[in-house]
Amino acid sequence: MEPAAHWHVAAPLIGIHKPNSLMFGDTGGDMAEGFLTQHMATHIIAMNLVAPALALLLLRLPKFHLTRAERGLWPALTCQLALLWGWHIPSVFAVAHHSMVLTGLMHTSLFACAIWFWAVVFHTADRSGWQSLSALLITGKLFCLLGVLLTFAPRPLYLPMGGLPEAYPALLADQQLAGLLMLVACPLTYVLAAVIIAARWTGRLEEAPNWLPHRGRR
Repeated sequence: MEPAAHWHVAAPLIGIHKPNSLMFGDTGGDMAEGFLTQHMATHIIAMNLVAPALALLLLRLPKFHLTRAERGLWPALTCQLALLWGWHIPSVFAVAHHSMVLTGLMHTSLFACAIWFWAVVFHTADRSGWQSLSALLITGKLFCLLGVLLTFAPRPLYLPMGGLPEAYPALLADQQLAGLLMLVACPLTYVLAAVIIAARWTGRLEEAPNWLPHRGRR
């Protein structure tokens, strides 16, 4: 198999698209139809499905322990949101997709930070449920906000270099579908995880012998 053929088979599996593709130069092919949707679907699968499952698996390993520095819930939250929004600034996104190295760095950094975030959320939930709930709700809101911007923006935010106006409707439709995917994934992951953690936390409080508010003697 030729090297180019190896690229076309392997690259979509790891979320890396060929640099200098239609989105950033050629305006007459397939990239206007589904590039951003595929990109966001890759993020959703990696960050919202694989990352929490892997985090749970790691926490169950006897030899796996989070250090004191790694247990910081708010640094993990900040890292994930900063990378998510930072990589998807249109100018940064365009530069990243000119380079296979930067594209790989984007997906790898987001995935690694998502594993850290979920691991700390699950670890903290056993000790301080309200902090995990707060982190999930904040992350979910800002995750959904990016989806809202993609869905309701009146024009394409990620324009190909030298792109023709005729391609804009297809780009806008692709962008809107990517945003809708994010809006669907938000309640299915962050909100659902928050509900499960809240239910477990409430159950533990009810099982505690002195979980009811203290009442003074009459």
